[in-house]
Amino acid sequence: MEKRRYYITTPIYYPSDKLHIGHTYCTVATDAMARYKRLTGCEVMFLTGTDEHGQKIEDKAREAGITPQEFVDNIVRGDRGILDLWKLMNISNDRFIRTTDSYHVSAIQKIFKKLHDNGDIYKGKYVGKYCKPCESFWTDSQLVDGKCPDCGREVQDAEEEAYFFKLSKYADKIQHLLEDTDFLEPRSRVNEMVNNFIKPGLEDLCVSRTSFTWGIPVDFDPGHVVYVWVDALSNYITALGYDNDQYDDYDKFWPADVHFVGKEIVRFHSIIWPAMLMSLGEPLPKKVFGHGWLLLDGGKMSKSKGNVVDPYILAEMFGVDALRFFLLRTFPFGSDGNFSNEALIQTINVDLANDLGNLLSRTVSMVGKYFGGQLPAGCGPSEEELRLAERCAQPNCFGVTVEPGDDACDVELIALASALRSRYEEQMEHFAFQNGLAEIFKVIDRANKYIDENAPWVLAKDITANGPRLAHVMYNLLETLRVCAILLTPFIPTSAAEVLRQIGACEKCSTWDSAAQWGALPQTVAVQRGENLFPRIDTEKALKELEAAAEAAKKAALPDLETEPQLEEKVDFDTFCKSDFRAVKVKDCQPVKKSDKLLRFTLDDGTGTDRQILSGIAKWYKPEELVGKTLMAIVNLPPRKMMGQESQGMLISAVHTEKGEERLNLLILDDKIPAGAKMC
Repeated sequence: MEKRRYYITTPIYYPSDKLHIGHTYCTVATDAMARYKRLTGCEVMFLTGTDEHGQKIEDKAREAGITPQEFVDNIVRGDRGILDLWKLMNISNDRFIRTTDSYHVSAIQKIFKKLHDNGDIYKGKYVGKYCKPCESFWTDSQLVDGKCPDCGREVQDAEEEAYFFKLSKYADKIQHLLEDTDFLEPRSRVNEMVNNFIKPGLEDLCVSRTSFTWGIPVDFDPGHVVYVWVDALSNYITALGYDNDQYDDYDKFWPADVHFVGKEIVRFHSIIWPAMLMSLGEPLPKKVFGHGWLLLDGGKMSKSKGNVVDPYILAEMFGVDALRFFLLRTFPFGSDGNFSNEALIQTINVDLANDLGNLLSRTVSMVGKYFGGQLPAGCGPSEEELRLAERCAQPNCFGVTVEPGDDACDVELIALASALRSRYEEQMEHFAFQNGLAEIFKVIDRANKYIDENAPWVLAKDITANGPRLAHVMYNLLETLRVCAILLTPFIPTSAAEVLRQIGACEKCSTWDSAAQWGALPQTVAVQRGENLFPRIDTEKALKELEAAAEAAKKAALPDLETEPQLEEKVDFDTFCKSDFRAVKVKDCQPVKKSDKLLRFTLDDGTGTDRQILSGIAKWYKPEELVGKTLMAIVNLPPRKMMGQESQGMLISAVHTEKGEERLNLLILDDKIPAGAKMC
């Protein structure tokens, strides 16, 4: 019989130079779902990758003094880069795509051409607002307090020739898709998309840029590069071989079963992406699931806010599986969750150390102590127990009357554990990871109570009389651990495998099918004691260590800076006051011919007459990115000739040396400051 197929994706991540626990959250959840589906027997395709084009990458590369390709290569493949983080977190992706991969680049050019030839892309002029960090275009009505509604940052005016995608053409179809199907979950995301974007009037989408070059060229119109979201969204099909010869899995896995995405990019995945696919005539993904954010002190984690949490530090201190478990045990996947180190430590201590770890340690130790590490034959469940447990496990059963002399606690434990897989499966199929884990820990809690009810240490005092009963109790505990460990595998794969090893579970009794069969563990099973999987953490000590590690990481991240020594010669106040510092607006900026260093600025200094200043900053700035900026200049210096042209003043900048290379940054002022304003 052919295996069922399942295609699941994370969004492809912007290659930030500081990865944090928020990046890890979605990928760990996707990995858990992929592992769960493999466990059930599906043939899985799990895709992740990196979104490497766009203006912000180009700008960051320029700031670093390297090419954009070198910049993204360093972050993706460099030390503690994205690939290193996914390896650390035991991510089992089947494929990793980079939008700079040559096969993807050529496929995007074909996709763009198809959209154009279908009549859904036309040339026009974009005038509006643009958020560089989000790579998002906005209308004035969509801004919140004049800022980007997604990230809250400042937006900039944008005006350039561009191609547009007829997104408005698909508004009715997209609204039907969102409102009348379960395409987008959770349901609250549907209301956001329809009320905020579709009902106000879905506008056509700008899908090319001409103001920068780091993107996939529009091959039939040089000077245009494909808008980064058209490039990024299409990865889900190009990675399967759509419009390229790199892979041949499109017919096998498309449409995707689910795209897991952060709520901040639901708009792109639930409106723009299906509209593009409709235009291409391709099937839509079956579902988009927009998960919440991990919040720190009530706000989204962000490098710019300085509130990121380093997953490397947490994984090294507490273990990868403990970190994976915490992320999916603590926060409902569709909602925001408040991250704290205290909550992490408490979850590890309560669930993993006290409950699971203690159950495993006590059980294996007692089998070793009382039976030399191997249970005797005949310790498994009786037919009567299984019959009563089956009745007790029925959804409409409100309890089973157990006759005096029977062991009611055995029946209750067996019933709870036997029906665990079906309850767990229902939660997992709805991406309710927290609830799936809760079902497992109900059984683990019941097993720990079962130990106290049966008091094996009391039974062991008369092993001759109580030996069969004691062996049966031990078998039930091992069997409970077996079922729970199988279902924990998607969440804590390394630790779950170790549980199965310690209780002596064979490969045959560690499968998905066997998780629904009580008694699959051989009755003469031999345990193999190992190290404590989850030692209890000293909370106060760990918090101090985390604080110290965070401070050390901050210091290590500081650039190796050298600044010019301060001058010892003093300047009196009256002399300083003779310098006239003014705000100036850049009207035009051009390179000076025959000079590699000089840029010629035409400036509005508030006098009504343009001022020309020449500045040797061409190494650090492109002329076009300075037009419209507000700078500071000293305007009462005597004019001087440079390359045959007159310079009427000097722009103010900061100079330092970073890792042996000179850096320069112009002093750029708030645009609200008018030209000619005196600086004091």
